[in-house]
Amino acid sequence: MITEDQVRKAVNDVVSRMNLRTPVATAVTPAPAPLPAAPSSSPIVITRELPTKAKAAVLVAKEKIELREFPVRPITDDEILVKVEGCGVCGTDVHEFRHDPFNLIPVVLGHEGTGTIIALGKNVTRDNGGKVVKVGDRIVTSVMTCGKCDACLYTPGRTNLCDTLGVYGLLPDTPRDHLNGWFAEYIIIRKGATFFVVNDMNANLRMLIEPAAVVVHALERAKSTGLLNFRSRVVVQGCGPIGLLLLAAVRTAGCQHIVAVDGDDNRLRMAAKLGADNLINFKNYPDSEQLVGAVKQATKGTGAHFAFQCTGVPAAAANVWKFVRRGGGLCEVGFFVDNGESKINPHRDICQKEITVVGSWVYTVDEYPIAYNFLRRAQGIGLPVEELITHRFPLAKLDEAMRANIRQEGIKVVFDPEAS
Repeated sequence: MITEDQVRKAVNDVVSRMNLRTPVATAVTPAPAPLPAAPSSSPIVITRELPTKAKAAVLVAKEKIELREFPVRPITDDEILVKVEGCGVCGTDVHEFRHDPFNLIPVVLGHEGTGTIIALGKNVTRDNGGKVVKVGDRIVTSVMTCGKCDACLYTPGRTNLCDTLGVYGLLPDTPRDHLNGWFAEYIIIRKGATFFVVNDMNANLRMLIEPAAVVVHALERAKSTGLLNFRSRVVVQGCGPIGLLLLAAVRTAGCQHIVAVDGDDNRLRMAAKLGADNLINFKNYPDSEQLVGAVKQATKGTGAHFAFQCTGVPAAAANVWKFVRRGGGLCEVGFFVDNGESKINPHRDICQKEITVVGSWVYTVDEYPIAYNFLRRAQGIGLPVEELITHRFPLAKLDEAMRANIRQEGIKVVFDPEAS
């Protein structure tokens, strides 16, 4: 009977004749393959410790913002810690600052923000567009829906109508979570949030994505009427940040004939840069009848095929109906809070002209990528959308930033950590 030692010796003799020096009885463990080196341009390397404290601009009473410091709690496996790079000041922020219509005080405001991921929970692997997420990515946040109300369950294409629609910057303060808005040094993005990686945009453009989503949604609502095309004569009333971005979106979509209506010559000049070919300062007309006459003159005597109402002023909301021709359309974009009632004549303003009217409320998560591409396309055809940002304030001067917005100084006011 052949023994095991004899078998081993015979095999080793064969191996030896083949000039192989590794005996088959010797177990060999292969060395682990080296990990691939990170690209030299990778932003994932962190050379400092994570923060333990963060300052935030807290609305503590109506028209009173204080700079406060909070501990930065450890994030969970489903959360993201972001270092804030900037955030636009929205009209909704100003309304909350002045009147607290949402009953949120005390609150950290700011929902048009962007920043860099500095810590990432292990369960957060992709953004809402499907992109892989890593530390060092630049992100923006979108709205949050409940998934349970009628709008979420039965009209999935219109989840902007969710009964409990939420957004960072309009979330209540809690003992555990204070860093709920972008007017802070850091923000914690919690489980259930929606966000997008936008590494290839500078901070200025990233701060415009949220308001751009508002105008993209309004444009989609307008297009649903079937009244917008390349030959349409369009009126945009109200040349604040939303109105000007909407004007740029209409121009980017191919409309050639755009009338801008506002009471500020600086804003009207920006409207011209963004594509308006007729500018009307309503302050030059003593009454609404003469203003309507000026709009009709700018639209070949018949009125607009379509009008966008982008102010929050009830009197302006009443006038815009008279700007629209028979068979035309109207999109109301300006009233995100209740600023009062406006007076119209249902016979003359609606029925006799058979106007098609749509409202526009916020946006859906799916419209963020469209907003991103709109800004890219607007730049591509030479529209200077970044010039909308005219005033920058540091965190310690957010109270002053709000008051500058109330005074309508410049166009777009932003919080910029690098500002002085």
